[in-house]
Parts: sequence; C-alpha cells; structure tokens
Amino acid sequence: MASPQLTRAPVEEDAPNRLRLEAVPVSVLDEVEHSGTLFRGPFLRLWLAQVTSSLGDWVGLVAILALAARVGGGASSGTAVGIVMVARMTPGFFLASVGGVLVDRWDRKKVMVLCNIGRAAVLATLPWVENLWGLVLASLLLEVMTLLWSPAKEASVPNLVSTDKLSAANSLSLVAAYGTFPVAAGLSAVLFKVNEWLGHFSALDSLQLNSESIALYFNVLTFLVSAALIATLSLPRPERHDLGPINLRATFEDLADGWRFIGSSPVVRAVMLGLATGLFGGGMVVPLGIDFSRQVLEAGKAGFSLLLTALGMGVAAGVLLLSAVSRKLPRERIFVLSAFGGGAFLLLGATASTLSLAMICVALLGVCAGSVYVIGFTILHENVRDELRGRIFATLYTLIRLCLLAALALAPFLSEVLDRVSRSINGPDRAVTVAELTIGLPGVRLTLWFGALVVLVAGCLAAWSLRRPPSTTMD
Repeated sequence: MASPQLTRAPVEEDAPNRLRLEAVPVSVLDEVEHSGTLFRGPFLRLWLAQVTSSLGDWVGLVAILALAARVGGGASSGTAVGIVMVARMTPGFFLASVGGVLVDRWDRKKVMVLCNIGRAAVLATLPWVENLWGLVLASLLLEVMTLLWSPAKEASVPNLVSTDKLSAANSLSLVAAYGTFPVAAGLSAVLFKVNEWLGHFSALDSLQLNSESIALYFNVLTFLVSAALIATLSLPRPERHDLGPINLRATFEDLADGWRFIGSSPVVRAVMLGLATGLFGGGMVVPLGIDFSRQVLEAGKAGFSLLLTALGMGVAAGVLLLSAVSRKLPRERIFVLSAFGGGAFLLLGATASTLSLAMICVALLGVCAGSVYVIGFTILHENVRDELRGRIFATLYTLIRLCLLAALALAPFLSEVLDRVSRSINGPDRAVTVAELTIGLPGVRLTLWFGALVVLVAGCLAAWSLRRPPSTTMD
C-alpha cells in the first residue's frame, strides 16, 4: 500500500509563532473538514473515551478516598485521606515535564491505550489492599499514568479536528472532564444499591464486594472501555526526525526546547501565565465558599450549594456561547478580556451581601472561567507544533496543579490572618462605614478580594506578554 500523502499548511508571515497541523495525512484532514460536525469520525471516539474514563475516574476517586478513611480508621482517617491526596498530587510536580518528553517521543495512541489498561490493572487490586502504604503506592502509579495520558490526549486533538473546530472540541473536552462529576455522584448511589443486591450471592464473595470495591470495579470497566475506543481510533502520527535514544542528557535537552519555546512565543506564554495565575486567585473560592456563605451572606451550606450551581451554570453558558460564536472571535483578545472579567466578577461577588447578587456575579465568573479554559487550550493547540505539544501541555498541567494547590492551602490561612487584622483595626464587628454605608470586612471577604486582584493581575500579565515581540523563532 502506498504511504499516505503528507502536507504542511503555510504559516502566516505576521504570526511567526502561530503554527498549523503539519505532516498529517490528507485523507484524515479531508474526513474531518467535511464531516460537518464533531460528532462524527475519530474525534467522537476520542471524546467518548474521555467521557468514559472521566466518569469512572470521579467514581473511583470517591471510592479511593472512602477506602483510605476506612484503612486509616478512627481519628487517623482524615490523615490517611490527606496522605493519599498528597500521593495523587506529588508526581505532577516532579514527573509531569518528563512525561511530556516521553509523550512527544512515543506513539500517543499506544500511550493512551497502555495507560488506561495500566490504571485498570492497578484499580483492580485495590479491593485487597488492607494498609495505607499499599493505597499510597497505588495512588502514585495511577497518577504517573494519568500524567502520560492527559498530555497525549491534548496533543492528539489538533490532529483530529480542523482549526475552525478547535474551540468546540475544547468545549466538549471541558464537559467530559468536569461535566461528568454530578453524573458520577448520582451513579455512586446507584452502585451502592447494586452492591447490596450482589451481596446476596455467596459465589461473589471472592470479589471482596463492598461499597468501595463495586465503585472500583466500575472504574476498571470504564478504563478498559476507554482503552478499546482509543485502540480502534484512526489517529494520524505525524513524521518526526530521528530523536535518538532516550537518556538523561536527551531528556534535559528536550525539556529545554520546550521551555525555550514557551519563552519565545508571546501567545503561548500569555496562556501559561493567564491560566496558572488566574487559577491561583480563583481557586481560593473553593476552600472559602462555605465560610463566605455563612459569615457574609448568612445563607449557610444551602447558600453555598446555590453558589456552586450558579458557577456550574455559568461555565456551561460560557462554553456553549463560545461553541456558537468561536469562529468570529479574536481569540487572544477574548482570552485577556475573559481573565479581566473573571477578576472583576469575583471582586463584585465578594463585595455582595445578598445571596441573589452573589449568585449573579458567580454565574458571570463561571462564564469567564469557561471562556478562559476553552480559548486558552484552543490557542495552545493552534500555536504549538505537534512535536512539542506533549511538553507544553505537561508544563501547563504542572503550573495549574501548583497554583491550585497553593490556593487551596494558603486561602484558609490567609483568611484567618486577615480576620485577626480586621478585628484589631475595625473592632469585633470587623466593619467600616463610608458615607453612611456600612460594609463588613471579615477575613474571608478580604481574602476573596485578594484572589480577585490576583486574577486581574493574571489578565495584565497575559496582555503584557501578548504585546511583547517574540525573542526567537523556533523552526
């Protein structure tokens, strides 16, 4: 059989860092271009694989945390859950960049299939784990394989989707990653009932069935289904130059190439700075939301649930809006404006004293957050060469993980410090009066204001980066 014809789209002269698909079989591009919708062809299969694995992963994560609490036992259950979460987070700080190098060297389709099979195999052993350190080891292995799977998936999307459909594709990816969480929550309750029914069959005693193991077995099944979908996927593999053997020196050289590209591309640098810094500020909403609803809005946990609902609806609205009008938008400008909008609405929401006004602001914050995510990933897909995508997305995930973890850890501490400062300056009621208008200044509100300021700074950094000329151009 004759080898497929390869093509490389030209790059605009006025945008030296804006790159298009290269060395992709024409037949595959033609199939995507003329499909008329993303719900056909190879992208649909990849998206279904992501939906399936994400759904199982949410169910499995809840089961692993419950298993950690049970293994830890008693007063140490909270510590056990924390140790397992640290085990899930730690590999990303040290291995994500190396994983990006491997993804750029290896066949991405095989990487995704083998990682899903490997994750299924690890999960299948967890029902027999009876100590915390076995659970920690399993969590480390799961995270290492996830660090390979995610960049491989992101790097493959532009090879399956035409440029004008990248925004819609990233919108669907956002839905697959996070829209499956509420479905997983309901499914967990169903699986609990299934476990009660299966408990009547003594022949299944060897499977160690309980509320955690039935969820883990479901997660195993989802990973295997996802692997099967990807295994039958027609994923073009662009030509690459001979990269030589993998060794320590070559790995560092590949890492340096990725970092040099980030430094030389204003657009890519702007997305990195905007997404990572914005998440540091916006991530403070998660640990402080309940306190804000209780102390400022006087709405309790019910108010916090309504705020989360408003945020989710806002994100969904932003994703749908971008899917409808993405072709007409100047993406770099919309990215910057969305970052500024997110900071502004977070500031207004933290200033609000009524639940209804706070919900409106949080919903608009969600619209901006969804826009930043979709537009940011689309810009990276458009501006990064295929042979560098694994490293770039691995670096992005590392920055996001680091900034989000810092926000989750620092926000409660900062809130307590600012609360004591406000109490010492403004008295026990922690309030100030300006022109007959009294506003409370508890630590939680001050911290959310600080988070909003960080998001606004993220928008400024992105705008500053886009205005700077590229220092070098990588061929």
